[in-house]
Amino acid sequence: MKRKRTAIFLLAAALLPLRQAEACTNILVSKGASRDGSTMVTYTADSHQLYGCLYFRPAAKYAPGTMMPIYEWDTGRYLGEIPQAAETYSVIGNMNEHQLVIAESTFGGRHELVDTTGLIDYGTLIYTTLQRARTAREAIAVMNDLVTKYGYCSEGESFSIADPNEVWHMEMVGKGVEMKDGANVNRGAVWVAVKVPDGYISMHANQARITQFPLDDPQNCLYSPDLIAFAKSKGLYKGPDKGFSFAEAFAPADFSALRACEARVWSTFNRVTRGAMEKYLDYAMGHNRSNRMPLFVKPVEKLSAKEVMWLMRDHYEDTPLDMRNDIGAGGHNLPYRWRPMTFTVDGQEYVNERAIATQQTGFWFVSQSRSWLPDAIGGLLWFGVDDSGTSCLTPIYTSSTRVPECFREGNGHLTEYSPTSAFWLFNRVTNFAYLRYDLISEDIKRVIHETEDRNMAEIPAVDAAAEMLYKQNPELAVDFLTDYSVRTAQKMFDRWTELDRYLLVKYMDGNVKKEKDGRFEDNGNGQHIPAMPDFPGYNEAWQRAVAAGTGDRLKVVEPK
Repeated sequence: MKRKRTAIFLLAAALLPLRQAEACTNILVSKGASRDGSTMVTYTADSHQLYGCLYFRPAAKYAPGTMMPIYEWDTGRYLGEIPQAAETYSVIGNMNEHQLVIAESTFGGRHELVDTTGLIDYGTLIYTTLQRARTAREAIAVMNDLVTKYGYCSEGESFSIADPNEVWHMEMVGKGVEMKDGANVNRGAVWVAVKVPDGYISMHANQARITQFPLDDPQNCLYSPDLIAFAKSKGLYKGPDKGFSFAEAFAPADFSALRACEARVWSTFNRVTRGAMEKYLDYAMGHNRSNRMPLFVKPVEKLSAKEVMWLMRDHYEDTPLDMRNDIGAGGHNLPYRWRPMTFTVDGQEYVNERAIATQQTGFWFVSQSRSWLPDAIGGLLWFGVDDSGTSCLTPIYTSSTRVPECFREGNGHLTEYSPTSAFWLFNRVTNFAYLRYDLISEDIKRVIHETEDRNMAEIPAVDAAAEMLYKQNPELAVDFLTDYSVRTAQKMFDRWTELDRYLLVKYMDGNVKKEKDGRFEDNGNGQHIPAMPDFPGYNEAWQRAVAAGTGDRLKVVEPK
């Protein structure tokens, strides 16, 4: 039969932008750990080459023989093509119309296990599975089927997979290349997936975290049948099957894995357990790899969506890894360190901390899958772009049939500014904030709270109105939710445009203009001349460092 290529050019254009999400953070929240009974997954897609936008793949039906082109998610490189499914589901961002969500973080692992002959990279695996699966368990089966048939060409990857009832933590690594008769006999991948127990949360941040797992509990743990045998065949494990550890075999942790990756997990776990993870601080600091943290923890209190959002804005505040308290923070307590991740002085290597909130985020989200609502209403993706510490999330119902203009694919890219792009607007605001973070970030946080709190207050009424419409006509409900999502995102964009202008006026030239009753004060003469601004200067630590580093050169002394 002649192969049909309908929609190939549409898919190719959609998948071409460069996407290198190599250093990401995920939190996985079970139903019993969330305050409203939703399952939640968070994701920061972090890369210095990633343009933040909201992907949209409408549901479709395809004729027999239609092929789907595969472009590597990180690079846009064409890999080949595979048969298209007869029917695909609508996907918006990383969530589909059935409230299934999949996110990831790359742990790399053993590089010799990358299958360079494979067709399925981790990004293709995520977005293709979202178009073909309804539930988390079904997604795991689809993912296994895809890599088994077509080969897995990425490095080691952790996946967060959730539907309205279950949340799964999955880890996967390729099998490398062993050619025989022109084909790779190691095609496929080995993997393990563990269900997050109800009432608990899990997390991964660029380091494999699944160690030993139950071998005979398919309700709570699934794994590739050749997993342990493959590890033994490669000399990666010796011993009884029950003692096998996925992480130890395929991604043994070094200092970097602990300090730059597991430390992010430690910080979140420590916050939700109110200090119960302090005993693992030496592990997070990279000093004791044997003091491994658990895969799951139970929060002291159930988590709201808002609390989960703010966990994703963490900079290690008030912990021994807090970056605001040394000279690297400059004169305004900046909790960021620019790359590279390490630097060397007099032959000694030092680390630049890597927190959850980081400057190079392309997009991020907090998903909610809500079992008590129809799928068309229950799927909610709180979506944002740029640094999670200084950006705002807006609600996108995942039954939406279009995306907001400010998030649309093709509306700008990393080498061309777009005045209608949320990614560029948020970067304008955030990069300005980095100059005097202790002052400007407080104004940004105030607007984040204002915007997100208003949207959260609206959601119950929007849900109720959509349910009424859904009973009459599901299409009316979808139209209503699409309009709400698009309109609310645009409202956020407009509010950030105001914030951008306000911050420039208030903080220009190192000064801080005085305000009263929501307006900048003038000097009282009616000529639009501002009152004398404040000059906050630099913090004491910075002043002391400058004084110590300049000797007598800056001292104020009476002339002779």
